[in-house]
Amino acid sequence: MDVIAPPALEEAKNTLSSKLVDSLREEILSGRLPSGSKLNVEKIRRTLGVSLSPLREALARLIAVGLVALHDNKGYSVSRTSLENLQEITQLRIELESTALRYAIERGDLNWESDVMRALYKLNRIVRDKRDANSLEAWEKAHRQFHVSLIIGCNMPMMLNFCEVLHNLNDRYRRMFLVASGGDRNVAAEHTEIAEAAVARDSAAACDKLREHIRRTGTNLKRSLADKVTLQIQS
Repeated sequence: MDVIAPPALEEAKNTLSSKLVDSLREEILSGRLPSGSKLNVEKIRRTLGVSLSPLREALARLIAVGLVALHDNKGYSVSRTSLENLQEITQLRIELESTALRYAIERGDLNWESDVMRALYKLNRIVRDKRDANSLEAWEKAHRQFHVSLIIGCNMPMMLNFCEVLHNLNDRYRRMFLVASGGDRNVAAEHTEIAEAAVARDSAAACDKLREHIRRTGTNLKRSLADKVTLQIQS
């Protein structure tokens, strides 16, 4: 006979798993847990002061979005980065996010417009300094919210979930690049152009600008990753 957990207990477990997912995801995206590194489950459990059950649930969810890998009889590790992986992520983002934006422009209401401009204002007010981890983290949160606000008006939950997965995967590469360079172009102007075209209901312009924005970022990240690989080979 199956034992059914009380609703309150099940909700608490889910909440804890979600917090663990957020914590571990940030460790991976920030690079504090490097690509390919082995995850010592017992050490993580002791450090975070949690039981194995919610931790394994959190790891399963991170496997589902491509940030963690499970190896038979060898445990867990952080998924590896590669040029091929980055190229695929970039292409999928271009296709899916521009499609989601097109539907958002068609279906979004006044609240959607307001949320887009509010997210843009907040993002553009944050000064990103590669020497200041707090400023980078604040910018990352605002940047994620801006891109979500652009497409959430599409009202397509599966599409939004796919886009979130791709954005998380892309963040690993972009944040490695930002730590090294601090940025190389006027990204604020690009975000502004995308947002203004979107709320003006100029679907063609907004989607073109978003595709070019993602493509340009992908090109810079691929160049940066290729240079890093070359240095590793030469050293």
